[in-house]
Amino acid sequence: MPTDLSPVDDELARALTDERERQRETLSLVASENYASEAVLAAQGSVLTNKYAEGTPGARYYAGCEHADEVEELAADRARDLFGADHVNVQPHSGTQANLAAFLALLDAGDSVLSLDLTSGGHLSHGFEHSLVGRHYDVDHYGVDPETGRLDYDAIEAQARDVEPDLLVSGYSAYPRQVDWEQMQAIADSVGAYHVADIGHLTGLVAAGVHPSPVGVADVVTCSTHKSIRSGRGGMVMCDEEYADAIDRAVMPGCQGGPLMHSVAGKAAGFYEALQPGFDEYARRVLDNAAVLADHLRKRGFDLVSGGTDVHFALVDFRESHPDLTGATAEDVLADVGLVCNKQTVPGEPRSPTVGSGLRIGTPAVTTRGFGEDATRRLAEVVADLLDAPDDAGVRENARDVVTDLCREFPLYEDGARVVDP
Repeated sequence: MPTDLSPVDDELARALTDERERQRETLSLVASENYASEAVLAAQGSVLTNKYAEGTPGARYYAGCEHADEVEELAADRARDLFGADHVNVQPHSGTQANLAAFLALLDAGDSVLSLDLTSGGHLSHGFEHSLVGRHYDVDHYGVDPETGRLDYDAIEAQARDVEPDLLVSGYSAYPRQVDWEQMQAIADSVGAYHVADIGHLTGLVAAGVHPSPVGVADVVTCSTHKSIRSGRGGMVMCDEEYADAIDRAVMPGCQGGPLMHSVAGKAAGFYEALQPGFDEYARRVLDNAAVLADHLRKRGFDLVSGGTDVHFALVDFRESHPDLTGATAEDVLADVGLVCNKQTVPGEPRSPTVGSGLRIGTPAVTTRGFGEDATRRLAEVVADLLDAPDDAGVRENARDVVTDLCREFPLYEDGARVVDP
């Protein structure tokens, strides 16, 4: 854990201590959050915080980068081992930065992009109108089938033939089913478009082989390094050698300067952990727990987008089963008892994204704490009780007790307790 700051900065030390206690005493169900190991935290808080290392290993713009080179090469080599990629750039500060680099490497200003719309589970960085991508490229969006909540590849292909995009984006922020990467590549090929697959949410699942991989299929694969792989906050780009130079130039100087070498060290540490045999079992448990959660909520009468999940979260749609309940209200009700998740738009969303008609509930973080199917069923029962009776004080009190019990049974960042089981 971080060195005690209290002799230097009592206010900051108090805030960090309070955040550690908040994480210990609550359960994160945010699909895009996870708990990094103490080794990853130590790497990210290391002396590499002090080092500028613009450029790439062996070709830096500063002296004194010999150890930074070693760290970055470790991170890249481990990523190549995990994903089977020809080329890896581990410098992006985030998944969004990785996406920007991919677009910059492959497109000219004003080129066209076809990506999933935000309410159907797309990501801001794929061309939301107020994002940099939305402002600098001509973006069209496809949706999911309104009846099934699933991608309709024939409809996407028809739209691609009509739009003729220069780049097709697959991989999503809130789509609870597997993606047919080969089919998306075939669509891109049919219209002469590049294909960028964003596996930001799926990074760990793909690394463990429990979800199909787009590496070697899509032209470029982007991801973040913290959600399901626990390697600290950051981004990464993977591609064939054909695009390696263009990607590296797009990362730096294209859309950022010096890499955050302490974050690169965190990636190296987390990738090492992901290469250990136990990580595959962790990823399988993430999926098993998500399936248990989805099944229990469905049995309790909640509608799920696409009817279930193939990934690490369930997406609840309140519009028919609980029409008076919004995603924002549900988020607040759960947070009040220590269950942290996020409101979410759903396909055909009638409400603002800041309100939403859905709730995204993920299992990577609680699985890191040690949850199995029994604990997940207990958790799902509490979630369902709260959403069925959000104003019932007795239900809330019982939920608080269950959350407290689960936090004690599956401790986090305590002496003698590991945050991850490699």
